[in-house]
Amino acid sequence: MPDLDAIAARHGVSPDAVRHLLDALARGHGQMAQFNHPDLGGMGQWSAGGMTMIGDMFNAGLKARVVALCDELAPLSTAMPAQSQGFGWTGSGGAWWPEGLGQPATSGSQNDARYAFFPQARRLAIESNGRVTVYDTGDHQIGGVSQQQGSSYSLSFTSQFGPVRLEELPVVGAPAQEASPAPQAAPAPAFAPEPFSTESFTPSQPSQTSGVPSGDVFGMIERLSELHRKGVLTEAEFAAKKTELLARL
Repeated sequence: MPDLDAIAARHGVSPDAVRHLLDALARGHGQMAQFNHPDLGGMGQWSAGGMTMIGDMFNAGLKARVVALCDELAPLSTAMPAQSQGFGWTGSGGAWWPEGLGQPATSGSQNDARYAFFPQARRLAIESNGRVTVYDTGDHQIGGVSQQQGSSYSLSFTSQFGPVRLEELPVVGAPAQEASPAPQAAPAPAFAPEPFSTESFTPSQPSQTSGVPSGDVFGMIERLSELHRKGVLTEAEFAAKKTELLARL
């Protein structure tokens, strides 16, 4: 057993905070930790990929201390058995996730949904309204969870790559009636505007290289300039038509 008192003194935190973080790292197999301790800035997450969040989000010094402490404890945690304390785990006899996934590295619940992440199996299980869906997380190391309003799920996740969009993760386990419907092609628009053509501004009289009243030419250039300003004409289209009109003077 490492000397936790010495580690605590070296990083300026209490031995209880070190034990709490070491246990959290053991649950995350040394790759991540979800913790909640006042010496560590309250609730927070850490992952080996470089993502660290603490409740005291504007305390850069404390964040650096947590990162250094996790870096030191992570190798030690891999030799420890994971404990299921304080993070909403259910025991192996009452687990709500499918069999074969083992124990999650992190789990919890918010509102009517709960989640569990299994890094070794690369699976994320979410239960919402009594139904469990399992996602293939690929290379994501889930290390953060927050409330997400206006979504089919009330949970939003982050990994070392940033926000995790559930709709982009393959579903590998769900009740038959909950299988994701096949994507539908977007309906064709009721109408489509015709592309703009500069030919609509060509004078009705036959093209001439001279003899066109300058007032008409400048008037058409002003109209084209207005369309260019509104974004109807591209810079190239405007320049080409302007050159054509000026050549008629």
